[in-house]
Amino acid sequence: MPEHDPIRPDRIWEDATCELFRTVVGPMDNNVYVLRCRRSGEALMVDAANEHDRLLELCRSLGVRQVVETHGHWDHIQAVPAVRDAGYSVAVTAEDAGMLPSYDELLEDDTILQVGRLRVRTIATPGHTPGSMCFFVEGTPLLLTGDTLFPGGPGNTSLPGGDFPGIIRSIERRLFARFDPSTLVLPGHGASTTIGAESPHLAEWIDRGW
Repeated sequence: MPEHDPIRPDRIWEDATCELFRTVVGPMDNNVYVLRCRRSGEALMVDAANEHDRLLELCRSLGVRQVVETHGHWDHIQAVPAVRDAGYSVAVTAEDAGMLPSYDELLEDDTILQVGRLRVRTIATPGHTPGSMCFFVEGTPLLLTGDTLFPGGPGNTSLPGGDFPGIIRSIERRLFARFDPSTLVLPGHGASTTIGAESPHLAEWIDRGW
C-alpha cells in the first residue's frame, strides 16, 4: 500500500462530532486537510494543493462539498482547476484571488462556514500573503493556519506581498490573544504544534526578524 493512500488518508483528530484527515501532496510536501461532519457526512477541503487525482478521490470518498484556500501561493493551488472542473466550489480571500487561475467564492473575515452541523470560523491573518486566512473549527481545538504559523515561528515573508510586521501582528492579535494554549495549530506544511508551545517565543521571532 502506498504511504499516502487517497482512500485512507491519515485521520489526525476526531471526536463525536467531526473527523480531521490529512494527506501530503506535491513537491513542497503540502498538507491538505479534510474536515468531515460525522453527523451529516459533509466535508470541507482546505487547500487544493497538488496531485489532483488523489484530491478528487478524497473529495468523493469523504463527502467534500467545498474547497477553501488558506492563501494563493502556487504550491497551495495547483489542483484548483481540476476540483472546479469536477464541480467543487473553491473559495479564497479577495486579496489573494488574483493569484488563483480561477475561483468561485470570496472568503471574508470573521464569518462562519457551515460544514454539515460544524461551524468553521474564518480568521484573516495577513502577512505571509495579503489575503492569508486561518480556519477555526468551533467546539474543537482545531486551528488550521496555512503558512501563517508553524512550529518555531511565522511563515516566510520574503516573497512578494509578504509583510513580517504584518504577520507578527496577525499571530499576536488574532491567534495568540484569542485561543487557548491547548489549541492545535495545523499548518500548511510539516508537523502540528499548539498555541501554548509557540506563544512564549513571539519576542524571539521579532528579534530575529523572520
